Amino acid sequence: MKKVVIIGPECTGKSTLTQNLAQHFNCPYRPEYAREFIAKLELPYTPKDILHIAKKQIEIEDAIPKISPYLFLDTDLIVCKVWSEFKYNNCHPWILEQIHEKHYDYYLLCDIDLPWQNDGMREHPKHRQELLAIYEKELKALNKPFALISGKNRTQIAINLVKNYA
Repeated sequence: MKKVVIIGPECTGKSTLTQNLAQHFNCPYRPEYAREFIAKLELPYTPKDILHIAKKQIEIEDAIPKISPYLFLDTDLIVCKVWSEFKYNNCHPWILEQIHEKHYDYYLLCDIDLPWQNDGMREHPKHRQELLAIYEKELKALNKPFALISGKNRTQIAINLVKNYA
């Protein structure tokens, strides 16, 4: 099973693209656990919460049967790392360790060319370009195969990339 991660700053269409790819290829996907978790919090999230989110994402991913050609993942631990370092200037060592231990076959980095929309959970409308650059730098530093996804035909572009490279 090839694992394809959809990654990028907030409000770039990651969840929609993940679902569209899973539907097109008739394969499973893992939604972003962070949104579900944060929606239930009564207090602001903490670094401890980011660690919990990271562990739960892995748990959910590992529970998906490996019977399809692809598994599409709405974010991975690189997102937890970037999020933690951007907000708290550090990242839990477990997350850093797991980033190097977990294997993913291909990354689709979503561009910031979609309008930012406030949904009550998003935090960084003025830092989208900076965050996109951080994601790209992380993927390159980790030597991860990736493509930048932008434009109105994101889903079709992503389908073609998955067929050809993942």
